[in-house]
Amino acid sequence: MSFKNIVAKQYQEKVDRAAEAVRLVDMPTEGWICTLRKALNMSAAELARRLGKSRALVSNTEKAELVGGVTLKTMMSMAEAMGCRVVYAIVPEERIERTLAAQAEKKARLLVVKSSQHMALEAQNLTPKQMDAEVKRIAQELLRDMPSDFWRDKS
Repeated sequence: MSFKNIVAKQYQEKVDRAAEAVRLVDMPTEGWICTLRKALNMSAAELARRLGKSRALVSNTEKAELVGGVTLKTMMSMAEAMGCRVVYAIVPEERIERTLAAQAEKKARLLVVKSSQHMALEAQNLTPKQMDAEVKRIAQELLRDMPSDFWRDKS
């Protein structure tokens, strides 16, 4: 295994651990700012005072959070004013290994279909079983070598 592959594997494990840790965490219906503020029994006016901002800003920020219109910087300052911190993560829907395998198979299938079209012109068609075997072989190569165009779907 190459150094590049070892490093990639470490990143994959880190992302998979993060995804597992937050898998069951969903944003509350009122958003995190409002939910946390209410859990602390803190009024919006008190949060505004702690921030040195207006009550309207707190209300607008709570509404903006619900539609994804609040910045991380704002979330962090509000969390800090409530004695908390923001934990930020982007996590995959599936394990990274599965995401990579699906892309490799997709790319391999495109390559095999393109090649088989040329072969058909020369009357050297592959059977569906041969095509599946070739897709599997190429997908394994793609996963091992991770070419720079791995995520480019057009060949």
